[in-house]
Amino acid sequence: MAVFQSRTRRVALMTGAAVVVAVVVAVVLGRGSSPGSGGVRPSPHFTPPPAAAGFDYQIGGPYPPASGVRVVSRDRSAAPLAGRYTICYVNAFQAQPDELAWWRRAHPDLLLREPGGALVIDQDWNEALLDVSTPARRAALATVVGSWIDGCARRGFQAVEPDNLDSYERSGGRLTPEDNAAFAALLARRAHADGLAIGQKNTAELLPRHAGIGFDFAVTEECGRYDECDRYASAYPGRVFDIEYRRRDLPAACRDRAGRLSVVLRDRDVTPPGDPAHRFATC
Repeated sequence: MAVFQSRTRRVALMTGAAVVVAVVVAVVLGRGSSPGSGGVRPSPHFTPPPAAAGFDYQIGGPYPPASGVRVVSRDRSAAPLAGRYTICYVNAFQAQPDELAWWRRAHPDLLLREPGGALVIDQDWNEALLDVSTPARRAALATVVGSWIDGCARRGFQAVEPDNLDSYERSGGRLTPEDNAAFAALLARRAHADGLAIGQKNTAELLPRHAGIGFDFAVTEECGRYDECDRYASAYPGRVFDIEYRRRDLPAACRDRAGRLSVVLRDRDVTPPGDPAHRFATC
């Protein structure tokens, strides 16, 4: 989910343990896998979202979009929308609150912890951060999150939006931008191998690295409010999909649009129609 300001390293020693890590990474990225092996099968093609297209952000619940909407983002638990370019939302760097018990049981070592063992929590959304601080943990997490990306592809989504790329900002210094960029690159390889485009979610600080990571477009939150739209539009001309949550910020984002951004106003809980909080508007 989005937060109010944006949601939305170490060199391995060449020991036997590092060799194991390299093998795990190879499996995660699909190298040497066969169609029946459960690995990722290389795809010769993926399609980025259409440029300057009408956009709706539906991660809080799916519904029929307005007639001018050509691109929709939905949670990975929802179905893609037939006839529209549909982006699959995946919380890739933090644990959804209702999934924390599963993480504790299945992968307790992949949750970021303080020195005393307490989980590092994003207080705005009550989400535990995932530990992408080492190559081994990134490889293991890429297996978990990669299976979700595979599922997005199987269900017919055209792209994936891995959220909380900026989790290092909430890690108390336990994660670095380099850690998150390295994990994002693993996810980009997985998405492309599945035939999916992949979007950068917020995190303007990583825009200089977007090509190296492998991002194809951007999903931004409140770039109008924080005067960041130009930066994203320069990196992804025509393929920036911005959500504003305050009506007074919509004009600023719309002024920057000029065929370079797709802008939508939504309520913070991105509720479907019928909910009293539901809000939807475009430029």
